[in-house]
Amino acid sequence: QVQLVESGGGLVQPGGSLELSCATPGFAFMSYTMTWYRQAPGKERELVARMSPSGRIMTVLNSVKGRFTMSRDTVKNTVYLQMNSVKPEDTALYLCNARDPVSDRTYWGQGTQVTVSS
Repeated sequence: QVQLVESGGGLVQPGGSLELSCATPGFAFMSYTMTWYRQAPGKERELVARMSPSGRIMTVLNSVKGRFTMSRDTVKNTVYLQMNSVKPEDTALYLCNARDPVSDRTYWGQGTQVTVSS
């Protein structure tokens, strides 16, 4: 069973940093396209960053370019989102998504809340 477990969210001041983690216990996440999304109250879900099965960064949301970095650790089976110079508009529920490029099946984690406020 595919399971995604996000962690690392919390309250951070503007200009601060956070590292989000998406653990993928029990499945070969390197066979999946991994994506970080975010959803703020009253707004549509946004794609933040996407990584191919080979580890190539496929796309990054314009408003976070130069501030957020997506990476992975193939030993720990974990995908990360390093968030630097955060802004209040980064406040959202951050969700990890895995998509099987062969079957097109997708899987979601429960999300981790990030709140940027002074």
